[in-house]
Amino acid sequence: MANSRTRLCIGRSRLLLAIAAGLLVLLFAAPVQAQDAFVITIDGAIGPVTDMVLENAIEQAEDEGGAVLIIRLDTPGGLVSTTKEINQSILNSNVPVVVYVAPSGASATSAGVFILASAHFAVMAPGTNAGAAHPVVMQGEMDSTMSAKAENDAAAHIRSLAERRERNADWYERAVRESESLTATQALDSNVIDFIAEDVEGLLDSLDGRVAQLPRGEDTLKTAAAPVNEIELTWREKLLNVITDPNIAYILMSIGWLGILMELYNPGAIFPGVIGTICLILGFYALQTLPIDYAGLALIGLAIIMFILELKIVSHGVLGLGGTISLLIGSLMLIDSPDPAMDISLSVILAVVGTTVAFFVLAFYLVVKVRSSRPTTGEEGMIGMIGTARQSFEKSGMIYVAGEYWTAETSIPVSEGTQVEVTGKTGTRLTVKPIS
Repeated sequence: MANSRTRLCIGRSRLLLAIAAGLLVLLFAAPVQAQDAFVITIDGAIGPVTDMVLENAIEQAEDEGGAVLIIRLDTPGGLVSTTKEINQSILNSNVPVVVYVAPSGASATSAGVFILASAHFAVMAPGTNAGAAHPVVMQGEMDSTMSAKAENDAAAHIRSLAERRERNADWYERAVRESESLTATQALDSNVIDFIAEDVEGLLDSLDGRVAQLPRGEDTLKTAAAPVNEIELTWREKLLNVITDPNIAYILMSIGWLGILMELYNPGAIFPGVIGTICLILGFYALQTLPIDYAGLALIGLAIIMFILELKIVSHGVLGLGGTISLLIGSLMLIDSPDPAMDISLSVILAVVGTTVAFFVLAFYLVVKVRSSRPTTGEEGMIGMIGTARQSFEKSGMIYVAGEYWTAETSIPVSEGTQVEVTGKTGTRLTVKPIS
């Protein structure tokens, strides 16, 4: 009996072990669901909004356990201060960041080269280029000493980024000092990038199995056939991205003060004042994120004052001409950056200046027309009106003029029914003369 029980227990134990082993085999043999590859597109100048968008994208990829974050990049450059903040975000990211210069025809120039250098993996699409990262001045002109300091600082910064990623640090330094550029093929041959990819799917296949150095340690990527999750900008990010464009910021500011001036000239219109106030606030918000030359801003303010004074003071056009010149020069000086990506388009400046001048010319014409027109009300408005004598009189009598009966005085006798012209008014009495 004891032996049979022992054999039964052993049999049950073996069965349980077999079941457990089977479950373990199924557990490890079951396919592991691939992590998402997050993709965000950065297209345009690099500014404060770009930094905010990339920080949010990195945070989302980290929170959702993404395998990798791909930054699809096409930029002509941007602010140096913002670029350094983006570099810090990428260096401290706990999800591998790939900077992918794409699509074909795209470029990563100026600030874009720094972002490319900081990426865990630098990739370019065929037909793209990168380079020309010489530092530019954001506030005022620099002498030779300050220019050398800025150049050396930028060269050291980009060299440290390239060395950390084990890429061609010499070329990255030449991109800063000599504004050197190269194509995708040249970049691959020079160890400037890690590989070339036709599209995101090809990029993920080439990325599979590579090791990324993260703050938390090494991470071996498993990205083959990973689901692609496109990160869309929120409505707030889209709005900020639009209004922080230098051209849009300048237009918003111009519409703002023109709308407020229209409201001041036509109290009670409401609509121009409301729209003007909103545009002015948005314009100033955008301008605070851009490299502003305050002398240019002061010249624009002076131009507005001159235009207003032109309507109040007879200057024979001197104030209007001065306002036009001040507005044009101030607009050209407003954004203080030699980087073309941050400039206000000359065609936009000419269009705004032309519209502003046309507005004030029209306003000036209307003011002059009102001043020179004959009064239609009050004492002055009665003078020159034609009435009819309701009776014959030599010195004083009743006339009918402007729809009313008036007591009139004359130095020339008037016959009943004769037309008379009002030549003066004293109180409720009119001075008239007969029309021969």
